[in-house]
Amino acid sequence: MAKRTVFIGREALTEGQLTRSELARWYRPLFRGVYMPKDSTVTLWDRAKAAWLATGRQAVVTGVAASGLYGANWVDPDTAIELISPRHARPQPGLVIRQESIAPDEVTTVSGIPVVVRARAAFDLGRHLLRGEAVARLDALMRNQVFSTEDVLMLAMRYPGVRGLKRLGEVLPLVDGGAASPQETRLRLLYIDAGLPCPTTQVPVLDGWEAVRILDLGWERFRVGSEYDGDVHRTNRRAYVKDLRLRPKVESLGWAVDHVIKEDRDDEIIERARRLLLARGWRP
Repeated sequence: MAKRTVFIGREALTEGQLTRSELARWYRPLFRGVYMPKDSTVTLWDRAKAAWLATGRQAVVTGVAASGLYGANWVDPDTAIELISPRHARPQPGLVIRQESIAPDEVTTVSGIPVVVRARAAFDLGRHLLRGEAVARLDALMRNQVFSTEDVLMLAMRYPGVRGLKRLGEVLPLVDGGAASPQETRLRLLYIDAGLPCPTTQVPVLDGWEAVRILDLGWERFRVGSEYDGDVHRTNRRAYVKDLRLRPKVESLGWAVDHVIKEDRDDEIIERARRLLLARGWRP
């Protein structure tokens, strides 16, 4: 009997659902002892379930994979699956197992898989990732599935001695669900770290009551904006042309907007924004 989902190979053989030759011919391993059909496209959910099965159904998905299961963007299907497991498991590629404490109220299910609740996902992301990536991942989670920073801080009080609490305390105040991409998060942190005023995300440029443009970042008081011109400007000609035609309108409404591209150096980006802000009345 053909199986069309993720399964433990040993169980399928014991129950007579497959023969060893069928298992080897038609299925591929995702993790040790866990298989899925060779002709299926592997999704994040497939790998998360396979990781859970590989621990004997004892673990809980957390970290980046958990944020992806909640719908956060920028999570690749082949991202490493992080698990909180009560028991030690043999290491294997693509699987990160953390033996950490977790309470029952920090666990839920997403499409049948045990996953940490959003606040616990944020708690783990903020502790285990480097600052820039942590903020980007938390921005993405907040944008898709709003979580309470107060709940995250309550978890910090629940686990006062765990690793990474200092880093968590540094990144939580920087989280902004308005960031629409990791590049926008990086740009925002670049300005903050350079000592510029903290920009607002998704800033409307108003003509009366009508928003003619939504800027990635901006300082509304000074009518200065910042836009990250990413791949959409290269791959979507219609969006690129529309953006170009709106620029004179935005300028006529009193806004000065800097357009940042991937090739710009950090010092160039900072200096352009600094000049615009100073010209509009900002005083450090």
